[in-house]
Amino acid sequence: MIRGSGHFGFALFIAAVWTTSGSVAVAAKAPFRTLPIGAPAPAFSLPGVDGKTYRLEDFADARVLVIVFTCNHCPTAQAYEERIKKLVDDYRDRGVALVAISPNDPQALRLDELGYTDVSDSFEEMKIRAKDRGFNFPYLYDGETQAVARAYGAVATPHVFIFDARRRLRYTGRIDDNAKPERVTSHDARNAVDALLAGRPVPVERTRMFGCSIKWSEKRPAVRAALEKWNREPVALEPIDKQGVAELVQNKSNRVRLINIWATWCGPCVAELPELVAIHRSYRRRPFELITISADLPERKEQVLKILTDEHVSSKNYIYGSDDVYELIEVVDKQWSGALPYTLLIAPGGKVLYRQQDEIDPLAVRRAIVDYLGRVY
Repeated sequence: MIRGSGHFGFALFIAAVWTTSGSVAVAAKAPFRTLPIGAPAPAFSLPGVDGKTYRLEDFADARVLVIVFTCNHCPTAQAYEERIKKLVDDYRDRGVALVAISPNDPQALRLDELGYTDVSDSFEEMKIRAKDRGFNFPYLYDGETQAVARAYGAVATPHVFIFDARRRLRYTGRIDDNAKPERVTSHDARNAVDALLAGRPVPVERTRMFGCSIKWSEKRPAVRAALEKWNREPVALEPIDKQGVAELVQNKSNRVRLINIWATWCGPCVAELPELVAIHRSYRRRPFELITISADLPERKEQVLKILTDEHVSSKNYIYGSDDVYELIEVVDKQWSGALPYTLLIAPGGKVLYRQQDEIDPLAVRRAIVDYLGRVY
């Protein structure tokens, strides 16, 4: 990480900010600059995941106010969740308040940017993440207007702003110098808080940060363009026999394998295909693959292919090459009673991480995938 000083704006950070896919972020059309040192904290009134509305004046009694712009989906943001909680615990009794704000427009977030998370950045999903991770701080949503993020000049997630008792900015930048806690050598945010509590000048007032770019509403057209591109991907269907299915279930690959057994005449099967497609698009850049197997009779191949095409299922698709469905049931999973749809998530080596008869719980599937693959780089 590179430390910086002086007044800098959004554009100067672009070289250091990366998206979750690893590509350099594109600057948003934002006529603002990051808040300068010494500037007063911009006012805000935002909904929290706990059902309350929070305002800047609600923290008037705090000697130090820490505001962190963060989000659900970003791997770097997730890497810092426990450190943020620890900061709250360590400084709560010393007059330090911390507020986390999600600046992202969830409609400006591409599916392929969700490869390291089980939830996206909507307000409802923020509630899920806060509960799952036991957040001990207010978690506020700015994704509807993004006015607060623009007022502060947030650049990436996470991005920290630390204010003194008069609510003048004394530090902005990263939390520390490495997303991997065991490699941290500079605790920049903590150093700033300690200095303010001791009445000393903050040793380093500004640092650069590394994280995911803010998902400004201006990025919505790029999301639509990505969906249109993915929807044009070719869809194919191949026959598979008993031995082939057995090999799929054994999963001797190096990928987590999601296998979905379905049929054209099964309403719930067809209804959940869009969710399976979304999961496929979210994780396929990682060691993950979706495989569908149709239990339709082999002579219904055209009907099977039509539905797969209509639903843009561009993953690996098979149709079982026999009318012996009991043979299929036996080879797929001895715990399967035979009702459709049936879904298995299988780790390399054949361990079943998730199984579901009937429609899947998308959150449970995503969580099982990410828990196995990991949430951070």
